[in-house]
Amino acid sequence: MHGVVVTSFQFCALLVYYARMSSERELDFHYAVANTELIELPTGHLETFGNTLVNYVLASELMDEVDKTRVRTGRMQLLRPQIITPSDYSKMLLEGFGEEAQKYIEWLEKHEKDVHILRYGYTLKQEAFSEEIISSPLEEVLDRVKKEAKERKDAFRAILKGVDSPWDVCLIKLFWTMVRRSAHKNIMDLAEKNMLERKEGLPYDVYKEVEKAFDAAKKDPDLIKPLGALLQKHNVFKIYEDRFFSLMGH
Repeated sequence: MHGVVVTSFQFCALLVYYARMSSERELDFHYAVANTELIELPTGHLETFGNTLVNYVLASELMDEVDKTRVRTGRMQLLRPQIITPSDYSKMLLEGFGEEAQKYIEWLEKHEKDVHILRYGYTLKQEAFSEEIISSPLEEVLDRVKKEAKERKDAFRAILKGVDSPWDVCLIKLFWTMVRRSAHKNIMDLAEKNMLERKEGLPYDVYKEVEKAFDAAKKDPDLIKPLGALLQKHNVFKIYEDRFFSLMGH
């Protein structure tokens, strides 16, 4: 099987973002990650060919009040893994990083035929978000949450013990843990469907997306400009240049 590099677009973007912050904010980030405990994880793996919804409950002590616990309940949508090109990856990774990152990208591009990169990401579903403050110690609240979760028998529920601020960083730890645990299965599923193979020299997902966009643009001229943006996004405009301008001429 061809080599596979597993990574995450959002995770890399966050690393770049925090690399640019003040040292105080960077300490907040590391503090949040170090003090996040994943009490219970979903029993299932991330879907290979579709998005996965994870229901989370995050409990944290209020910093300025004794025996007060904030409980945040919400839903994460973990996006299906996508195969991307090393050139796409270089756009995500290199900004804000140094010489070693550059060497890594050069190696990836040199071995492009043998390397596949999986991009994972997530969004937070705001319509499912709520929070409340409970006048009980953190451990008591967690015991109650675990009992309720057991009764609901939700295979995709996660329970976290974290910090009150920056609380969203706690979810990054959940996200990254789910990715690491699911990556091997996702890779096997993709290989079984021959989706790690390339078509026209492109990753299968990119090829499929581009072909779909061309078909749509043939039917609706208003979609030609978005098609051009898509080709630029994947850094494949030169490959499809003649076909694109031919489409514009009709």
